[in-house]
Amino acid sequence: MKLNIKAQKGVHVKLKSIKELDITGKTVFIRCDFNVPADEYGNIADDRRIYSTLPTINYCIDHDCKVILASHFGRPKAGTFDEKNSLKPVAKRLHTLLRREITLAHDVCGEDAKEKISQMKAGDIVLLENLRFEEGETKNDIEFAKKLSECVDIYINDAFGASHRAHASVDALPSLFAENKKSAGFLLQKEVAYLRDALATPSRPFVAVVGGSKVSGKLEALTSLLPKIDKLVIGGGMAFTFLKAQGHSVGKSLVETELIEEAKRIMQKAIDLGVKIYLPVDITIADKFAEDAKVDQCTAQEIPDGWMGLDIGDASIELFKLALKDARTVLWNGPMGVYEMDKFSKGSFKLSHFLAHGSATTIIGGGDTADLVQRAGDTEGMTFISTGGGASLELLEGKELPGVKSVEAKR
Repeated sequence: MKLNIKAQKGVHVKLKSIKELDITGKTVFIRCDFNVPADEYGNIADDRRIYSTLPTINYCIDHDCKVILASHFGRPKAGTFDEKNSLKPVAKRLHTLLRREITLAHDVCGEDAKEKISQMKAGDIVLLENLRFEEGETKNDIEFAKKLSECVDIYINDAFGASHRAHASVDALPSLFAENKKSAGFLLQKEVAYLRDALATPSRPFVAVVGGSKVSGKLEALTSLLPKIDKLVIGGGMAFTFLKAQGHSVGKSLVETELIEEAKRIMQKAIDLGVKIYLPVDITIADKFAEDAKVDQCTAQEIPDGWMGLDIGDASIELFKLALKDARTVLWNGPMGVYEMDKFSKGSFKLSHFLAHGSATTIIGGGDTADLVQRAGDTEGMTFISTGGGASLELLEGKELPGVKSVEAKR
């Protein structure tokens, strides 16, 4: 059976399912997204991306496969080994979750990896070192991809969070495999189904909550979402560009001056489409970007010079909750403030609690939003939490993701 997914622009896409492939006894390469947050000591803070891939890994183990896992981690300098960005913590966590031995190769496609792969038996798992230790990964180099494909029978992409990047492991590598030798993993299927299918015909009112630091990273998504939604709630750092566009004083808050005119166009387009836009009415402000900053609240129209907005205020929290009260579907991408600092986490956490205890279908757009939902203790209350921030936004924009396209079934 093929998974039928309705794309944003009315195009029917068919992802090849792992269940369609003959994988029994084969050597399977699974591209995972193990780029998880870790503290200064290398301890993993959030393993959602790891355990979300377990169904695909276990399916392969149950079919007596030799399993090769590959992922990037952090942003190391290409071409050099970096202990800080080694996948050692991931191997340790995989061992805990799977309760199986995980063999970590000391390189990606060098002699150590080749030797460890050559010694594999059915059910064994080898985790390659950080893909970005190799220059060929980010360059989408076909020669590097050929090295990765050696001794591999089946290619599986289960890394939704990396599928918007045209990198070797998600683009060049699958191009080397025939259609009956590659597919999407269970996580990739689930992600695409929710973000394309569920949002194609949402229960209404459909409300998008968009935050984060910058408008620029979400400009296309905002433009694409407007014709599909009933309300748009804007918070976080990006709200100040919109407030500035309305002529308000924003102090030294983050503003993308070059996008003020675009913000005006978005607000006018919303009016033309009958979409209600909600901006903060009050702001939690600070005299500096630090934990020990002086904190106050003021109206959104008159942030004092020398002060910056780092969270939405109490009245804004109540306004946004009121706007979301009758929502049937909510898409949330981007925090309401600097939630990593206790003083500026209130807006994000209060909104998270409200949505988690509501009855709407709640789709969390990955990245920082998924992290804050976990910190708020609301993971179980959300309908779906994406593992990919940038990938989820690009999918919503209607863009073609290289990692998705590479495992689509031919018509």
